[in-house]
Amino acid sequence: MASGSGPESVSDYIKHHLEHNTLELVEGSAFWSINLDSLFYTLLTAVLYLWFFIRVARKAKSGVPGKMQNFVELIIGFVDGQVKDSFKFNSKYVPAMGLSIFVWVFLMNFMDLLPVDLLPAFGMLFGIEYMRVVPSADPNITLGMSFAVFLLIIYFSLVKKSPGGYLKELLTHPFEAEGMVAKVVLVIPNLLLNIVETLAKPISLALRLFGNLYAGELIFILIAAFTLGVGFDAMLSYFASVGGILTLIGQFFVGFLWAVFHILVITLQAFIFMMLSVVYLNMAHEGQH
Repeated sequence: MASGSGPESVSDYIKHHLEHNTLELVEGSAFWSINLDSLFYTLLTAVLYLWFFIRVARKAKSGVPGKMQNFVELIIGFVDGQVKDSFKFNSKYVPAMGLSIFVWVFLMNFMDLLPVDLLPAFGMLFGIEYMRVVPSADPNITLGMSFAVFLLIIYFSLVKKSPGGYLKELLTHPFEAEGMVAKVVLVIPNLLLNIVETLAKPISLALRLFGNLYAGELIFILIAAFTLGVGFDAMLSYFASVGGILTLIGQFFVGFLWAVFHILVITLQAFIFMMLSVVYLNMAHEGQH
């Protein structure tokens, strides 16, 4: 941490920032454990999203809208337009889901733009030794969200195509053939390919978001480690020389440039997660691939 009793080395600093505040439900088991920091910030961003949109909705007026109403209407209009282009069926749930995914994932990603040591240092005041504040850099969170999308895919596939129709699709696509014998022979490869394709959707959805945000988080930590990684007292020594001051200026400049670029990354990743979820649900509504 960036405090008077900072880590002994840059390596310790980086490891410290990549460690979760974990609650083990079964002692010694990494599987039966909960990352409390990821869970807390996931719920916090969800509450912020709901609070802000509900607040603006209650104050919305039909006349000249205020700045916040304009901002929210801009987001809703953008998401609604993207969903209509990708989802070809009538649904009152999918556009709302798309809006929630886009804003929620963006807010989780936005946590990566906060100073690396800000919230962890605040947590240290309350005896919290480890704290990671970017939920989307935790594969448990991204896999959990993509699993929810996966359940919706299965649900709509069964409802819109009927269980028999969905089973037929799994057994007869993508390879089609004439004749009973050929169809029976192709059942197994069709089923295997469809299982792989279906499972690949949530896994790729989760790992894409996790990989990009984990990399972004790590780069911010590496930039901070130039000076903060050796503790607050040592960082002050950089002001004692021209070279040290230039190092601090360079660190700020590099961090600023990466933050500006990362704004595009976090927005793009939220958009991709939303669009792929909508596209997958559109496929689940269709009669066949």
